[in-house]
Amino acid sequence: MLRKLYFILLCGVLQGCAAQSKYKLIDAEQETVITENYSYYLYYPEEYEERPEEKFPLLLFLHGGGESGDSLVYVKRNGPPKLIKRGKKFPFLILAPQNPYKKMWWNTRSVIQLLDTIVKNNRVDTTRIYLTGLSRGGGAAWEMAVQYPKKFAAMAVVCGMTPLPYASWIDKKMPIWVFHGEEDESIPISESETMVAKLKSMGYKVRFTRYPGVGHDAWVPAYDNEELYEWFVAQKRQE
Repeated sequence: MLRKLYFILLCGVLQGCAAQSKYKLIDAEQETVITENYSYYLYYPEEYEERPEEKFPLLLFLHGGGESGDSLVYVKRNGPPKLIKRGKKFPFLILAPQNPYKKMWWNTRSVIQLLDTIVKNNRVDTTRIYLTGLSRGGGAAWEMAVQYPKKFAAMAVVCGMTPLPYASWIDKKMPIWVFHGEEDESIPISESETMVAKLKSMGYKVRFTRYPGVGHDAWVPAYDNEELYEWFVAQKRQE
């Protein structure tokens, strides 16, 4: 079952600022309130209600720029939500939020707070939280792996931009699978090539699937690949 839900995030942020005059340095603090409104789909596997004592894995899916906006219908265009619409069944929960900003990056700090709220209010196995994203969402997935290295058990990125200088911040224990089309003109395959090479040189566990003759829509064969979901389910964080 795929549930259409809404999430309002209200968080307080303390920002330090300093003002320097001719005579003295003044330290100050200002409290800023940030509000994020998220619409999202939350998919539950059939077994979730049948086995009320069991905790289940969860997959966080971040869509691309074309699915951003104010209508959740867009989120069903690609990736796992599209497959769910077609009738595919998954063995884990799937959280698919919608980036409300068509021309802005994902706010990964608020996404992680949404994720934490979902985990808190559902029976989620915190050692089996998985992350995936395509295009702009793929870039956000890399960012989240850098910012929250102890959160995810595995990550799959499809044609995403990569934060190469921060490669060493990603948890070495987390398996990674990267997908990219060789003819991608929006985000060139060199983004994934250089990141994969860097991670492998440092001993990371990385798989890299290239699609000859495929452009930016590498997410079609990537998410149609049943092996991807079997790979996810096999991963578990070892603290």
